[in-house]
Amino acid sequence: MSRASSNIVAAPTPAGTSLVHDLVEAGIHFGQRSAGWNPKMQPYIYGKRNGIHIIDIKETVKGLLLAKKFIAKTVADGKDICFVGTKRQARSVIEQRVSDIKMHYVTERWLGGTLTNFRTIRLRLKRLEELEAIDKLDSFASYSKKMESQLKREKDKIFRNLSGIRNMDKLPGAIVVIDVTREVNALREARKLGIPTICLIDTDADPELADIPIPGNDDSMRSIDVVVRELCLAVNDGKQVRNAGKEGESSRDGAGAAAAGDRTKRSSRAKFRADDASPGAGEDEVVSRPAVVEPAKA
Repeated sequence: MSRASSNIVAAPTPAGTSLVHDLVEAGIHFGQRSAGWNPKMQPYIYGKRNGIHIIDIKETVKGLLLAKKFIAKTVADGKDICFVGTKRQARSVIEQRVSDIKMHYVTERWLGGTLTNFRTIRLRLKRLEELEAIDKLDSFASYSKKMESQLKREKDKIFRNLSGIRNMDKLPGAIVVIDVTREVNALREARKLGIPTICLIDTDADPELADIPIPGNDDSMRSIDVVVRELCLAVNDGKQVRNAGKEGESSRDGAGAAAAGDRTKRSSRAKFRADDASPGAGEDEVVSRPAVVEPAKA
């Protein structure tokens, strides 16, 4: 079993009827043509009809529930999720769904070194902020026409490729990939850094590239939408657990500060009592001290 899925056991309760209905209605069980299949996908295939493989919907639900449980735990631990899907069917779905939950995504093109050379990516994002500041200040009016055109093209290119991860200031806790064959570079970088991968895999792909495979149709926009929707719900669940933990920590910190304040007040009162007691003791000493009589002057 893969790294991420080896530490997690799928929930024993079956998936809800509505989820199974949505998956079937979206056509997630339709695979690729049997002539171009990958033999490693045999455990996830139910049968073949009219030369097209049919994916076992039970395996799809099992992988989806396992992925949701892992994502919720990862987000609850304070880590983020990055969604990767550069194919046309996945772009609009990921941009809409992932933007709503304020996570990171790549939908235009996976730049080599996005994970393994993350420092350089952050430098390019700083450059984007500089160009946006210049554009907001005077719309590049202080530059020549040629330089203005070059700066605008540079800004548009950086924004197009990196806008989805501009708020990602650290490496993600996991990545979600649509179409393993297309995003093989992202999977290799994640595996090199030990980042768990959750992948929607069709019958022509290699399931060994994914830590948590979700067998299903990765060419249908509706099936991609159902899978991404469920994973985004898991992200929201993890965020709620994270926020609840932060509130609990803040309340405990407040209680500890109040207790410390009480201890400080008690010590101050004791100090004042000690100060009040010391003058009395001094007076007793003065009273008990014998008087000294000076000799008379001649």
